[in-house]
Amino acid sequence: MAYTTIDNPADHFNTVLYTGNGGTQSITGVGFAPNLAWIKNRGETNHHRLMDTTRGATKDSYPDLVAAEATTANGLTSFDSDGFSLGSDAGFNKNNITYVSWNWLAGASTSANTDGSINSTVTVNQTAGFSIVSYVGTDANATVGHGLGVAPNWVLVKGRTTANNWRNGHDGLTSWAYRINLEDGGTESSQSSVWNSTAPTNTVFSIGDSSSVSDNGITHMAYCFAEKKGYSKFGSYTGNGNADGTFVFTGFRPSLVIYKRTNNAADWHMYDNKRDPFNEMDLCLFPSGSYADSPGDALDFLSNGFKQRNTGAEANASGDNYIYMAFAENPFVNSNGVPTNAR
Repeated sequence: MAYTTIDNPADHFNTVLYTGNGGTQSITGVGFAPNLAWIKNRGETNHHRLMDTTRGATKDSYPDLVAAEATTANGLTSFDSDGFSLGSDAGFNKNNITYVSWNWLAGASTSANTDGSINSTVTVNQTAGFSIVSYVGTDANATVGHGLGVAPNWVLVKGRTTANNWRNGHDGLTSWAYRINLEDGGTESSQSSVWNSTAPTNTVFSIGDSSSVSDNGITHMAYCFAEKKGYSKFGSYTGNGNADGTFVFTGFRPSLVIYKRTNNAADWHMYDNKRDPFNEMDLCLFPSGSYADSPGDALDFLSNGFKQRNTGAEANASGDNYIYMAFAENPFVNSNGVPTNAR
């Protein structure tokens, strides 16, 4: 059996850098028509922006805030065959400001899903283990169909029109009785009313009666990710407090790594291979904050994983637990048995 079924991860996830022009422009080079775009103004303090094809291009949410989604007519104006188009909003296209966009492929169409106790609509890419799910909360325990065909390892949920938390369920947390928020630097917390203390299955994820995941009559968005060998990895690591830091095996050379300390307060961290193409990497953005692109805790992207190169508490404190999400630039070994090189 081949090591991976995805020889070119950029067919499913890709990072694109661009410079704003203050007017309108089309951003190309993504390599596919994205279903999810996460954009950040790199040069200034400005909110993260997250848009998807299920809600529509002009509906943007803020991963660093609990706020309801906004309609931004001059932000991301359309999803296109090789990227997206922009208006003049400063969060997306301010003149002479640099931006980064992380882009995922889900699927060409949205379909009804009746696998759960409440119905959902899904846009799904089973090959890459990613689906966008929309459902209406009921203020009660329920299950929601995700369409992946395998159990997701990471589920991120946000109510569209409510000022509620971004809730993360993740295999690297203590269990699915725990959750952690995206928009702040807090620790993981035991809260059975979020995921109903139940791990996802091949067909559904579970929600409790918390308003953050099941506000009655409110449409919620869920972004579901399942691990795919050679393409994506979701797990945890323990810091060693040494500049020759913890090595995390992913089975691929990463293109994007997101991590978060879970047992103590700390910001989320995001590193990618486009903003910082050489090791050691230290250009960091923080999903839990609106800060500009800035030096963070140094790490290396390697042919088969990533390695911390610092003693910072937010990345590598001795004995502390960290969850991570990683997406590939190249698989460690492709389907023809050819290994990738280190950077």
